[in-house]
Amino acid sequence: MLRGEAGLLPEALPRPALTLLPANERRRAPDTVAISLEVAWRACQDAGVDPAHLPTVFTSTHGDLAITDYMCATLADSPDALSPTKFHNSVHNAAAGYWSIATGCMAPYTAVTAWQNSFGAGLLEALVQVHSEQRSVMLVAYDIEGKGPLASQSPSEHLLAGAWVFSPARTPRTHAAIDWEVARRDGQEETGVHSAAALALRGNAMHQCLPLLETLARREAGPVIYPLGVGQVLSISNTSFYREWIA
Repeated sequence: MLRGEAGLLPEALPRPALTLLPANERRRAPDTVAISLEVAWRACQDAGVDPAHLPTVFTSTHGDLAITDYMCATLADSPDALSPTKFHNSVHNAAAGYWSIATGCMAPYTAVTAWQNSFGAGLLEALVQVHSEQRSVMLVAYDIEGKGPLASQSPSEHLLAGAWVFSPARTPRTHAAIDWEVARRDGQEETGVHSAAALALRGNAMHQCLPLLETLARREAGPVIYPLGVGQVLSISNTSFYREWIA
């Protein structure tokens, strides 16, 4: 779909089953956890790495907008009825915590947000960790749809998540090698998307992950430009490709 070779699915996919989690945690897990753990698990399988020993970076623009809307409404109307479980799931690192429970991972994780630059900030954090620690690091990026009045102030549509395992050297499972640098903006604009699938998801707050996904799927050299804030961008270039994507 990202290469433009197939159209959109006729209907939405069901919520991931979250079989990684014990039954109690599975019942409590919100959509943010469901989609982020699903892509994280698939990325680990594709990369052939043991998630129990893999450092991670989780990035989300808004965290769980549905729970935030619930908490605002409940605190306004009947604060004594606030659910402890919902409150527990409202923190920005909730998805990372559930991932640790699901995989038994004791490696460090980082939870990042940088408003409209959240994907670029999370990607930079993961790449810096790979370079400085000389070990593999997984990036997990996700956002869900806005709910209630909050959606007018923090707009986001649909559910969107992606995950990548970055390594300091090529492995038998490597799809592509990339070059990256932080540079002055100097008029460089954020990279756009072309496929119907990516265009349909531009309303999600984590839409910035789509140009990288599309560039990798199309086996293009890039660059992919991500704003980091005033005057700086993260530039990603694909230098070579090794494997076809698994169907």
